[in-house]
Amino acid sequence: MSADRPDADLLIIGAGPCGLAAAISAQRAGLRAVVLDAHVVASTITQYPTYVRFFSAAEKLSLGGLPFVVAAEKPSRRDALAYYRAVVQHFGIEVRQYERVRAIEGSRGAFRVLSRTRAGDDRTTPAGAVVVATGYFGSPNRIGVPGEDLPHVTHVYREGHEAFQQDVVVVGGGNSAAEAALDLWRCGARVTLVHFGPTFDKRIKPWVLPDFENRVKEGSIGVRWNARVAAIEPTAVRLAIAGAEQRLPASLVYVMTGFAPNTALLRDAGVPIDPGTGIPAHDPETLETAVPGVFVAGVVVAGLDANKVFIENGRHHGDRIVARLTGRPVPPPPKLSAELDT
Repeated sequence: MSADRPDADLLIIGAGPCGLAAAISAQRAGLRAVVLDAHVVASTITQYPTYVRFFSAAEKLSLGGLPFVVAAEKPSRRDALAYYRAVVQHFGIEVRQYERVRAIEGSRGAFRVLSRTRAGDDRTTPAGAVVVATGYFGSPNRIGVPGEDLPHVTHVYREGHEAFQQDVVVVGGGNSAAEAALDLWRCGARVTLVHFGPTFDKRIKPWVLPDFENRVKEGSIGVRWNARVAAIEPTAVRLAIAGAEQRLPASLVYVMTGFAPNTALLRDAGVPIDPGTGIPAHDPETLETAVPGVFVAGVVVAGLDANKVFIENGRHHGDRIVARLTGRPVPPPPKLSAELDT
């Protein structure tokens, strides 16, 4: 490689579906793309519960025109992991896994991306432009109470088998909390859901809500509305309800309060982050941030409102970024399945 050419025309931080899609877009435009990820390819999906099926049909999750073929109507977590592994192999995407990016330095056309491998080796990769597509699973919304870091407390739900015949508390009022509570009950756990509000959040899935409400009515699942966790102990959770304290036995605690995108890299690179929305300052059409040559893709575009960006629309972010880099017209955003059905 010549000394005046960077190692990557486009360096992409994050090997999730949106980061991989950006790499495919870059390759098709004749750009060399390199993808770095602190974990494994599609690591966010590895954090999903084992039973999860996607809301979107398989064709809405596909990348680069590579068919995503499944036997069921909607793909499972395992289907998706197999597909995105196949994407990397099919398109020959250069992915450096288990290499955490520490900083983005330099300027447009002459960036230096500093990273560290799992073995502890420091690396510097020159890049013409950088895309931050880091997702959100690495930074849970903590409730900030004593005991939140105890070993029996988790912010990620995988499956309920570990809770068979155990007293468990699920904290949260969204889809993940409701679905975790139902799955835990079906796996034989004694479940109580705790939420600071009077009922579930507005965006609860319509097919989940009646299932949960019926379990509460029959006494299979306990619930404490308008309750805040005061502390988590090794064998119990202390709640504050209407000025009084209540103690629930709990050998396992699932804090299902969602995640926020990690914008530290962007902030350190000089990109302003809106304190209210968590959205990095960027051009909504080209996705270029306030720092020329640094782009955002995937859920990080939406800041704290992760429900605005899915694989279904985030997979097209790469086309808009590459259009900006190559001086081509920016394609319009796609229609989501929910919009097409209305």
